[in-house]
Amino acid sequence: MSRLDTFIARLQAQKTLLEWAAAKLQSAGDQLPGPVIELGLGNGRTYDHLRELLPDRRIIAFDRTLDANPRSTPPADDLILGDIRTTGPAFAERFGATAALLHADLGNGVPKDEAVLQRWLPGVVVGLVRPGAIVASSTLLEHPELTSISLPPAVPAGRYYAYTRR
Repeated sequence: MSRLDTFIARLQAQKTLLEWAAAKLQSAGDQLPGPVIELGLGNGRTYDHLRELLPDRRIIAFDRTLDANPRSTPPADDLILGDIRTTGPAFAERFGATAALLHADLGNGVPKDEAVLQRWLPGVVVGLVRPGAIVASSTLLEHPELTSISLPPAVPAGRYYAYTRR
């Protein structure tokens, strides 16, 4: 499979998973309050899609720098810039574990880099999400507070991961 085919498959899986997660969140309604957190704003495509899927939810985006398309840039109050290893825990310390949905798309597919990400990302995620929250991640997350949940059938195993916080 070419890198282009892999990229397209990843985006299809991401779109399917986010739409599935948003539907679960909407069906939970007031039972699962809290914002949506986007770890890795990038150019803002996913943020923009989440905005359409969940227009009544606050969406807070984290990234190292602002490189998003101006049409997909969050308001200043909903954009946290800096190293997520630092800004994630600082946000959690200030506001608590409040997110109802968290999407993390930080990996690059390079095994060495993924291994580093897998060491720190699960702890950051757990610090940001409330019990019962949905976590969608392009990176495998192993943490005692996260339970893997079944993916929608259209998402190939190993392409994306879904969890809930205990």
